Amino acid sequence: MLKILMIRHGKTYGNTLGRYIGTTDEPLMESESEELTRLQPDPVERVFVSPMTRCKQTALLMFPKREQTVIDGFRECDFGEFENKNYQELSDNETYQKWIDSEGILGFPKGESVVDFKQRCLSAFDQMIEICIHEKLENVAMVVHGGTIMSILDAYGLPHAPYFDWHVKNAEGYKIRTHLEHWKYGRRELVVDGKILRD
Repeated sequence: MLKILMIRHGKTYGNTLGRYIGTTDEPLMESESEELTRLQPDPVERVFVSPMTRCKQTALLMFPKREQTVIDGFRECDFGEFENKNYQELSDNETYQKWIDSEGILGFPKGESVVDFKQRCLSAFDQMIEICIHEKLENVAMVVHGGTIMSILDAYGLPHAPYFDWHVKNAEGYKIRTHLEHWKYGRRELVVDGKILRD
């Protein structure tokens, strides 16, 4: 049995403004340092992280004694022309309105398509599972992005729920478990046991 803490990174300045922060490598807000240090997540053997600064910093604060393994595919989506902008700043943008009307199905102009992003996240998760199998790990954490979490649980989460239903706030996430033997034979299922809350 493999238990996974699937956690979204802490707040950045762009997050507080509702901006689309994907490829922008923002650090955490200074105010997050003390708050995240106080959180006491379950003990883990290894922490898998996105290469973005905000994820590495969150992992260091929440799991200060654990080795970090960077998996590049866990990066947030490339939002293209929408990057580092929020709803208000994009309200007069015709392309953005088309994207909103599509309920997020259209790809991001000059950015990443939804299909490519989801597939990248799933490939990265499979890479993490292979490491867990090889090293016989039983308790791990992931510190990644909201979109990464939604992509993985949209595909593998039990009970099944739509993509946007898996959205979590900063420094929150899910407690997951799975049988590694099942993954060896192509049965990809993640049982969601509960949420991780910061309050």
